[in-house]
Amino acid sequence: MPPINDPNTVATLRWLYVDFNSYFASVEQQLQPHLRGRPVAVIPVDTDSTSAIAASYEAKAFGVKTGTPVWEAKKMCPGLVCVVANHEKYVRYHQKILVEVDKHIPVTAVCSIDEVACKLMDNETSVERVTQIAMAIKKGLREHVGEFVKCSIGVAPNKYLAKVATDLEKPDGFTIIHGQELPGPLMGLKLTDLPGIGRNMEVRLRRAGVINMDVLWSLDAKHMRRVWGSIWGEKMWYYLRGVDLPDEETHRSSVGHSHVMAPELRMPVKARYVGRRLLLKAAARLRRMDYYTTCMSFSMRCENGLRYARGAQFYRVQDSLMLLQVFEALWVEAVGAAGNEPIKKVSVVLHGLVPAADAQPELLDVLPESGAKERKKAERVSRAMDKLNQKYGRDSVALGMLPAQGKNFSGTKVAFTRIPDVEEFFE
Repeated sequence: MPPINDPNTVATLRWLYVDFNSYFASVEQQLQPHLRGRPVAVIPVDTDSTSAIAASYEAKAFGVKTGTPVWEAKKMCPGLVCVVANHEKYVRYHQKILVEVDKHIPVTAVCSIDEVACKLMDNETSVERVTQIAMAIKKGLREHVGEFVKCSIGVAPNKYLAKVATDLEKPDGFTIIHGQELPGPLMGLKLTDLPGIGRNMEVRLRRAGVINMDVLWSLDAKHMRRVWGSIWGEKMWYYLRGVDLPDEETHRSSVGHSHVMAPELRMPVKARYVGRRLLLKAAARLRRMDYYTTCMSFSMRCENGLRYARGAQFYRVQDSLMLLQVFEALWVEAVGAAGNEPIKKVSVVLHGLVPAADAQPELLDVLPESGAKERKKAERVSRAMDKLNQKYGRDSVALGMLPAQGKNFSGTKVAFTRIPDVEEFFE
């Protein structure tokens, strides 16, 4: 870790962070004028048994937030309007946002569907210049994206503190954290206000005697590493003091999808179609990314709360036909173990990924010539289906199911830490 005794290491403003406020709900309010000024909860499916995945600021004023059960949210906020999520809209707005922000400062990192980080150049680090950039971004967003898609902007010596700064003034805020002012701006925060400290970590910290920011700040770097049980604790010590540590490279390790079933899809005979469709969607993503997979994991959670999981390993593959054969075997095992119990959630994950460019040895070195030819043929068929679905719409061509059977549950979803490509909405 770098020394921090050089004032220039922590004093210079190096990062500008843009965090969009109540993003999903804001996009809905932008697109649907009748929702503006009203409490809105965005939900995954139209049922009171699910939970909100986003809430507008009008709804947050009543205590509704991400994770609040819909039935409870409606009691807390009698005028609540629930809107079923349309993830394709959110991705398209995300792309419009990237274009607009990039007009004013290059986007260095897309941190989530509603957060981007921008590295400041040497001539952009003064308070006057970063303020100009921030105000230009806000004005551009109002004029070219929509006046209801608001953001908070934070500026700090590192990306971590810039993100913290976005939470200090919401909605539509702008905050600068100067390195020489630390720890002052942090002292009024709760531990859970810091990125990386969730409820479970808060419990762990309290058990270690870390009950507030004062105590956390008093720890040395090695002590924080011991409390966290990983290098992240030591890194956080440096982040909090304004040190701009380099990001570590990450490598893709899996592709997968999960789905919480609407009540009418929970019997195994119908839930099977959901599982098959999730697998086909993951397989299409795998091919578009030009990867092979060598492992599949399948899990399901039943209405009785029990979870059943199965897995399989195989020689590298990317075609849908072979992957469906593996899925069907795992499905039969899991459903048999569950005793035909109604299924609330299914998940399919492909892992052990191998980039196609690195896929060695060749098929003929492992499979007999006839098997290798059949595998290559299956890959060509799968890619042809991908092209038809991209051209004519999702599920125009489907394996082992009618296209209409997949329409209600096969749409792409946005995870806040992963933004789908637009192509995924057609897979």
